[in-house]
Amino acid sequence: MDMNDILNQWDKIQSDKVRKQKESGKNQVSHKKANAPTPEEKAAAAEKDFEAQIAAENSKQINPMEFWLRRYGTVDKDKIAEETEERTKETDRNYLINMRPEARIDLHGLRQAEAEERLNWFITDCTRKGIRKVMIVHGKGIHTHGTDPVLGELVRKFIERDKRCGMSGHPKTKQEGGTGATWVILK
Repeated sequence: MDMNDILNQWDKIQSDKVRKQKESGKNQVSHKKANAPTPEEKAAAAEKDFEAQIAAENSKQINPMEFWLRRYGTVDKDKIAEETEERTKETDRNYLINMRPEARIDLHGLRQAEAEERLNWFITDCTRKGIRKVMIVHGKGIHTHGTDPVLGELVRKFIERDKRCGMSGHPKTKQEGGTGATWVILK
């Protein structure tokens, strides 16, 4: 079979189609726009586009390290270590004892009721501000007309009673107050 035979068969098939249309009496008119794709062609094109998108996504190579970092983020181990050290330092007894007082109140010359009221207000204010160590200066009771210093005893009882007050003691040197002052670590 050569090319002429193929073309002749093609012409015969086409003329048979035209003759059948004329015999049926209908001219089949297409209601679609010229060169517009059929629904089947549209579906096939959409499927190809979807497959192309998937192929494009699959062909992208991402660095495994970058993928992991995007997914889980980073952790600053140095910052965590510093924060842990700071927390343990703040709770370390020796550190708290040797640290300088962050706030100070002087109760010299006050009566017991006034001193207790001011001390309560002072401790409340320091707790609210987050202060860890305070110094309460109460004096040694040199001017007291009795056996025991009045304000020193008041401060000691206040510290024992108040739940906000923790460990306490007297400064080591006279310049810092000696037995006339008391430092308190707040909880």
